[in-house]
Amino acid sequence: MNNITNDIYYIGVNDHEVDLFEGQYDVPNGMAYNSYIVVDDKTAIFDTVDGRFTEQWLNNITEVLADRTPDYIIVQHMEPDHSANLKNFLTKYPETTVVGNAKTFAMIEAFFEGITIANKLEVKEGDKLSLGRHELTFVFAPMVHWPEVMFTYDSTDKVLFSADAFGKFGALDVDEDWACEARRYYFGIVGKYGMQVQNVLKKASALDIQTICPLHGPVLKEDLGYYLGLYNTWSSYGVESEGVFIAYTSVYGNTKKAAELLKEKLEAKGCPKVAIADLAREDMAESVEDAFRYGKLVIATTTYNADIFPFMKHFILDLTERNYQNRTIGIIENGSWVPAVAKTVKAMFEKSKNITWTEATVSLRSSLKTSNIAQIEALADELLK
Repeated sequence: MNNITNDIYYIGVNDHEVDLFEGQYDVPNGMAYNSYIVVDDKTAIFDTVDGRFTEQWLNNITEVLADRTPDYIIVQHMEPDHSANLKNFLTKYPETTVVGNAKTFAMIEAFFEGITIANKLEVKEGDKLSLGRHELTFVFAPMVHWPEVMFTYDSTDKVLFSADAFGKFGALDVDEDWACEARRYYFGIVGKYGMQVQNVLKKASALDIQTICPLHGPVLKEDLGYYLGLYNTWSSYGVESEGVFIAYTSVYGNTKKAAELLKEKLEAKGCPKVAIADLAREDMAESVEDAFRYGKLVIATTTYNADIFPFMKHFILDLTERNYQNRTIGIIENGSWVPAVAKTVKAMFEKSKNITWTEATVSLRSSLKTSNIAQIEALADELLK
């Protein structure tokens, strides 16, 4: 097993069988379900793993502890990819004390009918647990991204066990950029709860953290300011990268032509970055990620069934459900007889905070015409102000 520190071991698993994480997020490089052991006078295990990896995970425990019985299992998050093996664990180690908060234990009863917990320790915010040399402090993180979530801080080795925070898509035996898949993971799964993430980041700022152990993705040790900085930007709905993201849907290719022409105009005028996505063909979670990454968004779509095209509607709902805010939005609308996109789109964002609409709107009637080129030029100029 991999050593995180002299006393802390990684006992998680890689999953290359999963195709859709949580039934919706494409994970071509799989997932990691992380679990850890602290070995001291007493031993503590942090979380279990997905239910399909019971034997491998229990073998990992035995490899570290041999015949020693774990003293504690700390349940930081009850989502099944982390808690599914709790009952199996207690079948093998019935005397181990289960550590959680009041909401944790209520969820355990909901997930595992008839589970027997011989020893339980219910903790509150700021409670401490000594393992000998290591002293653990429990830091509650409600709605990051479930109500029972808590972090655990080991003041001896200065390690923060951060539940789902700082996690990412992808198994640990695949080399890939952290930020790309962590960003997609964050905005897909945690993005709605920016205020709650900000609250827990304030708690974390008071701790001397040298290592972060999340429940997905790699253990983070180097340049922690980089990861903390990104989480602060993401959770405060700040702009990570200067640029424009153009999201479009197109039935017969005419709206696509307008979107691509806008991209060309922006690039010719020196826009630092222009990203573009056909929402019908590209991963929706990546498009949501890009909408949050850049400061300016252009929505290009058609009137459809007296509404807007379904993929665009899905995209906007994904944004508003995740508290999309602090952005500038421009619109390219297309309608053969009654273009109603601008009105519909603006209504969908009416509860979103700090949305600035461009004065310039591109309005197509079926096809891109010479008169529309001036509108696209004006929209590009306004987006670059």
